[in-house]
Amino acid sequence: MKHIDEQKIFDILADAQKVPAADVEAVLARGRALKGLTLKETAVLLSVSDPALLKKILETAAWVKNEIYGSRIVLFAPLYTSNFCMNGCLYCGFKADNKSVKRKALAPQEIAQEVAWLLGCGHKRILLVAGESRGSRRPVVEDYVEAIETVYRVRVGAHQIRRVNINCAPLSVEDFRKLKKAGIGTYQLFQETYHDATYRRLHPYGPKSDPDNRLDAIDRAFGAGIDDVGIGPLYGLYDYRFETLGLLEHIRHLEETFGVGPHTISVPRIEPAHGVDFLEAAPYRLSDEEFKKTVAILRLAVPYTGIILTTREAPSFRDELFAIGVSQVSAGSRTSPGGYTQDGADDGQFFPNDARNLDQVIGSLIEKGLCPSFCAACYRKERTGSTFMDLAKPGTIKGKCQMNALITLKEYLDDFASPVVKERGYRLIEQAKTLLDESSRRQLSAFFEDIQKGIRDVYV
Repeated sequence: MKHIDEQKIFDILADAQKVPAADVEAVLARGRALKGLTLKETAVLLSVSDPALLKKILETAAWVKNEIYGSRIVLFAPLYTSNFCMNGCLYCGFKADNKSVKRKALAPQEIAQEVAWLLGCGHKRILLVAGESRGSRRPVVEDYVEAIETVYRVRVGAHQIRRVNINCAPLSVEDFRKLKKAGIGTYQLFQETYHDATYRRLHPYGPKSDPDNRLDAIDRAFGAGIDDVGIGPLYGLYDYRFETLGLLEHIRHLEETFGVGPHTISVPRIEPAHGVDFLEAAPYRLSDEEFKKTVAILRLAVPYTGIILTTREAPSFRDELFAIGVSQVSAGSRTSPGGYTQDGADDGQFFPNDARNLDQVIGSLIEKGLCPSFCAACYRKERTGSTFMDLAKPGTIKGKCQMNALITLKEYLDDFASPVVKERGYRLIEQAKTLLDESSRRQLSAFFEDIQKGIRDVYV
């Protein structure tokens, strides 16, 4: 597989076994410097099994997460537009030979209905997801562009979707340019597994069977001018330690080639799906403790990269992961086309483990002192790619993010929150204001006055 030196990874992992506690402490000190970790340093942490050292890894990750992202957690919802697919991924509910799934591709009016439903809940950020086929004869990129344009057109009162990301099949540079012109935020594509033999075994047919084409898709997106990308493995397909170092090798390639790595890393963990029996013989499933350790280590290895968690994880476990590294989370998700407004419970890509609605998730975040955010300001102000990193690494972006988080939370509380969440949210805002300097408090008060007047979509 291109850019992934497997033997190098295996050698580093072997050398990292049974490292002394002093080496672990040295790596954690390096992590607290907010400069990221090397492959060897990351491997040292991945080898840790001692409970006392694991506790220190989690504590250090929590410190780094707070230092970079503060208390804010960005919320979004996936919107599945199609479950047609030409691929044979052995673990996926959308695989082409899964006869138990009813295939569906949403028409523009159906997409608009889904968007209106999500807006009615308070969502402002959407991740479009589709199988690698729409069941139509025209080029698939035209379906993607039509879906993006449809999402942006929908209005519910003063509310609209402010950012559309997309998780779709690899495209040509020319087609990626069409996505950029349509106004996407992040282009997201998971390699699934960075282990070549495992990749080829789990993807026996279809366009996705070529691992290098999938890996190169991120390069093509950069080549088309999309400098905001999201990557990640599907944890549980192969050894999590190898996957984590493979991911870091991919990031290294992007940084060396384009001067900037991914804006986000997703950490999905393999889950069951209707009509798929893959998990019955899956030898690499992670325990909760291994997964928690992995998320914490990623936060130390790539401190400025957002870490995304989905509803694959149970509510109580998701809450634990917020503190040690996760900065973005889906809420109230449905994983089938039309899942928000139509009946499609058995047609999803996987079975979610967190069935809470958006208000319940927000209430839980607030209860833990975290600040829910729907901010999309950086993408609309073109603070992406190297521009974002130039602001993030010296800490300049943190103040803008905190302000915008409070502004979007205020909008949600005023327009959508249940009475209990509203009360707790206003209290959290008042507490957060005390941590701002005088100039920021005055600016925030001015924004809040606009919101009180009915003005929406204000941001720094």
